[in-house]
Amino acid sequence: MGRAARAADLPFAGGPIGSGRDFLGPFCAPGGTDGTDVTFRDTEADRLYREALDALDVRALGALPVPLVCTFGLSLHTVATRQNWDVHRDPGGDLPEAFLRGPLFAALVTAYVRGALAFYDRALSLGLRVLAPLPPQRVPPMSDARVFTAAQEVVRTALAARGVEIVDLRARVTDASGLQRRAFSQADDPIHGNLAFGRLVVRALLDRGL
Repeated sequence: MGRAARAADLPFAGGPIGSGRDFLGPFCAPGGTDGTDVTFRDTEADRLYREALDALDVRALGALPVPLVCTFGLSLHTVATRQNWDVHRDPGGDLPEAFLRGPLFAALVTAYVRGALAFYDRALSLGLRVLAPLPPQRVPPMSDARVFTAAQEVVRTALAARGVEIVDLRARVTDASGLQRRAFSQADDPIHGNLAFGRLVVRALLDRGL
């Protein structure tokens, strides 16, 4: 996203402040003397966050003058790590469809990304407009593709119910298998999208008035 915005000479502030897996469980706490900010538990993440605020000449999350585009909680290949779900497999080693669609699975995924959901709750409570682009539809060998898809639906539903605007490009970037087409995948990288994918995300954000 950031590379695509820079390539198009579009103004933005922010960017990655860590690995996606670091923003699933609790990773920040309320902050600010007036309660309108957050403090990231990781020192480097908090430093990068402060730099992004400085670029916009504001001192707190609640003072952002622009919509917040955020992908916290959407590192779903991490949630879908195969070993996480071995205890739930049937004797043949498969995960029953009823389990993937059931309340226990939804509760487990929600607990896994509880830190991200708390951050979205915080941002929305401060009156921010929040948009969340769904991740590249790529599943590395360490992850279970069916869990990835099912977990994504749980998180997407939870975010939409909160009022987060979902930017969903799946119909444009996936093939018949539901996975990311090579034209939108970063070469020699099992999880990220490429510049062409980033451009589609930026265009979708612009279409939403950003």
